[in-house]
This record gives sequence, structure tokens and C-alpha cells, in this order.
Amino acid sequence: MRNKEVAQLLQKIAELLAFKEENIFKIRAYEKAAQTIEYLGKDIAEELQSGNKIAGVGESIAEKIKEYLSQGKITYLEELKKEIPPGLLEIMDIPGLGPRRAKLLYEKLGIKNVAELKQAAQQHRLQELESFGQKLEENILKGLKLLSQAQERMLISTALEIAERIIAELKKTGVKKISEAGSLRRRKETIRDIDILVASNSPEPVMKKFCSLGQVQARGETKASILTAENIQVDLRVVKETEFGSALQYFTGSKEHNIALRKLAITRNKKISEYGLFDQRGKKIAGESEEEIYHHLGLDYIPPELREDQGEIDLAKKHCLPTLLNLSDIQGDLHIHSNYSDGHMTIAEIVHQARQLGYRWVSIADHSQSLKVARGLSPEQLNKKIQEIKNLRAQQPEIEILIGSEVDILSDGKLDYPEEILKQLDVVIAAVHSNFKQDENTMTERIIRAMKNPYVHIISHPTGRLLNRRSPYAVNIDRIIEAAADYKVALEINAFPERLDLPDIWCRRAKEKNVLLAIGSDAHFLSQMEYLRYGVFVARRGWLSKKDLVNTRSVSDLKKLLTRRR
Repeated sequence: MRNKEVAQLLQKIAELLAFKEENIFKIRAYEKAAQTIEYLGKDIAEELQSGNKIAGVGESIAEKIKEYLSQGKITYLEELKKEIPPGLLEIMDIPGLGPRRAKLLYEKLGIKNVAELKQAAQQHRLQELESFGQKLEENILKGLKLLSQAQERMLISTALEIAERIIAELKKTGVKKISEAGSLRRRKETIRDIDILVASNSPEPVMKKFCSLGQVQARGETKASILTAENIQVDLRVVKETEFGSALQYFTGSKEHNIALRKLAITRNKKISEYGLFDQRGKKIAGESEEEIYHHLGLDYIPPELREDQGEIDLAKKHCLPTLLNLSDIQGDLHIHSNYSDGHMTIAEIVHQARQLGYRWVSIADHSQSLKVARGLSPEQLNKKIQEIKNLRAQQPEIEILIGSEVDILSDGKLDYPEEILKQLDVVIAAVHSNFKQDENTMTERIIRAMKNPYVHIISHPTGRLLNRRSPYAVNIDRIIEAAADYKVALEINAFPERLDLPDIWCRRAKEKNVLLAIGSDAHFLSQMEYLRYGVFVARRGWLSKKDLVNTRSVSDLKKLLTRRR
């Protein structure tokens, strides 16, 4: 599907219209269409070709999408770009800036590109502008760094969607085995480029198909590199079936893990390479599968997510590796937004989708009253939602529907709802959504105070980061983990691809302190409920097993867990 690609173009039109100070309703129409299409869950090309109307996408915008899908461009967008200096388009992408501030920088200081902006910020010239203070100037410099990172590394969701699309096409050529490799296979949260490995005795059909899927950068008999329509580099390597395991192990990495593995092989009078495992006489003894490579080195198989040289090899020698969480272990999702707040789905639709995903229970957690930008629920609206869920429970006995809320942690650590409201909720997820600039001690004490509330079950996205967009707020995660252990509060692994928060290194620390983790998709559209798999990736990289997660509990065990502090 090209939905994300189309959505990005519509969002760019909205930004350029905002730069030109066009009609606000026109701008919002493009923003709404972009959001709708990105999370449509159906192929936008097929929908338009079938003549289906899409709610939130008007006729004029639909025609522009059709133009792009048939001709590879939107004339209207190209015309808008001509009216704005090219460097300003990049400035608009910097976290903390947007069309209006980019325009102010251009008109008042003559800043036309990122290089000029960086120089002006370093010289403290931005503070000359009335609405630009020292803090904003500092944030712009941080934003420039994040922009550079974003240009170098993509979110895992982007990389995996592209890889899965290409792998599906390559499978049509009759390949024997195929897999993504590199950091994508290790499920890192951001990826530089995509590596795909294929086992085939006839490389030519594979190479031909692969090179038809993008702009060819390089091509040999068994290696090729392309740029996709999203301007993402994908590298392909075709190997013999007898070498697939050793090649997959080698190209999965990490570099540090492979070095440690080579050193181990030497101590056992063996040599390991991408072509296989060899004894001291040069005889090949393994290579067809990864499992046999590890076995011949006296190790249990090490899952790709653990291959970071963080103690996994020593534990594999002792047969003490954890049994990692699997997506099939998940019984429910703890963090989903309905159209009561800023979600785009009814509670009935969420429940139906949860059943389709095989869940035994699901928690509907909308925003609380203070978060006006996300249409947070007043007590009256919350009561209406509670009643709807109670009515729906009688109609859907096959799945437990939990009444949840993502409750704001206010600046002083108090919660956004009083206790008489909190006690009506099955799941209380406490979250920081404001005043991100508090110092480390203040922010840490703020979150810990919220944890002390006996009605709080989970702390949501504990570091507050947005990958490639916003740095974490200042917070002492070690202290947060200690408090979570003391007060028996779970920490969330927010599975939304831009968050993936709590990060894997802290998940492992939480496990060591016997703190439970809770995965939430943070879905606002039905298709986003499948984001839960990204949370599972984080959990696996954090060495988590089934027992370490709230999501793996049966309905009865979950209810016991949720009432243990009350």
C-alpha cells in the first residue's frame, strides 16, 4: 500500500498552505485527509479505483491523489513548492518549528536554509525575534540534531513495512529461503538501511525482480542495491542454500556479537564466516542453518534481538537464556483511544477488532479532562463512556471490556481526576503530557507522586520521547523503576512506533527489579491496534519473558493484578 506516501504529500501541502497563511479550514482539510489515509487500513489506490468514497477526503483532494497515483506527481503541490524557497521546506521539518515560525525566520532574519538557521542559533541571533527566547533557540539546535538523525535512520515500522512488501514480491520468484537481516532483524527501534538475504540456486530471476522494485544503485550477479519510492536504500544478497544460515547469522550482526562469536570459535579450533563454520583443517561443518552454527559452538540458539554482546553468549553456554515473549502470548491491549477522546473508532469497533486479533480482553483508555488538545473527557463524558461499556459487556461476553483512562499527571504530581472517579475505572494509566521542561528532580518526583496513588496501575511512555522528533524529558529512570517496584506499579512499553517507550535497556533493568511491564498500542485508528507487535519487539530486546508482562495474563489473573493495591 502507498497510503503513508500519499499521506506525507497531503501533509506537505497543508504545511505549505500554512506558510502562505491560507484559509485555516482548507489547511485542516488536508491535515485530516492525510491522517485518515495514513491509518486507513485499506489500500487507498484500490479504494479510489473502486469508486469508494472515503470519509474525511473530499473530491478535490481525491482527484489530486488519483493524479499522483497515475502520474507520480501532484501538480498543485509542485506549484506551491515553487512559491517557497527550497531550504524553508526542510526548516519546516525541524522539531519545534513549523510553517509559521519558518516564515518568521525568513522574513525577519532572511534565513533560507538549515545551514543558515544553525549558524544564527549558534550566534544567538534567534533571540532577536519577539517570540523566540533562549529556550526555543536551544530546542531548535536539538531539533536540528534530531532532523539529522531522522534523515539517517528511519523508524522500524517504516523499514519493516518496506521489507515485508519487497520480500512478498521476491517470494514470487520461487526462492528457497528469504529473510530481512541487519538491525531490522534484530528489531532495533530505528534502522539505517534495509538488508535482505535470499537463498536461491538461480539468482538471476531474483535479481531481476528486485531491481524492478526501485531505482537501481548497484547490481552484480548476486548483490544489488535499490532506492525505493520512499527514497530508502535496500540491499539484497543472494547466497547458496547451504550457506544461508551462516550468511544470515553474519549479516544479522551485531558487529560486537559477531566479534565475540569469532573469538569463541577460535578457542574451539574453529573458524566462522559468512560462508560457514569450519574446523581447523578447513572442512565445513555447519552453515545451512543458524541453529547448527550456534550448536557446533556449544551454544543454545540466540534469538536475533539479543545479539548485542550484552552477556547473551555466556548465558547461551550455560543454557540460561530467557524464553522471550512472543506475540502469540498476548491476551489483550491496555492502551487504546476511542472517539470519546482523540481516537477515530467507536468502542464497538475496537472490541470487534480486538476479537479479530484473538484477544481475551481489551482496555479502552481515553484521555482525561485537562488534555483539551486531545479532547480529554470531562467527568460527565466519562460517565457516558462507562455506561456504554457496561451495556456492551452484556452483548460481548466472549471478551472482557475494561474501563480505562489515560489520566494526566499534573505539574505537581496530582492526577487529573479525583479518587471518586478513579475508583470507577478498571485500568488507570498515568501519563505526563505537559510541562516537559521541568528539571530532572522535579519531573522524577512528579511521576513518583502519581505512582503513590493506590488507583494507578501503569505509568505511560515513561521517558516522553518521540523518536527522531523529541528528546526524552529530564527524568531519573532508575528512581522511577525503584518506585515502580516499591508501589507495585507497571511501566508501559508504548508500542506506537514513534515512542517505543520504555526503551529496551530500561525494560531489562525493570525486569531485574521485578517490575511488570505493560504493552499498549496507543492506537487511535483500527489499523494501529496491530502496532502492539512493535511493543513485543521492544520487550524481546529487553530480555522479557511471558511472566514479565501484564498483557499475558488471563482475565481472572488480570483482575487480581488490577485490584492488588486497592
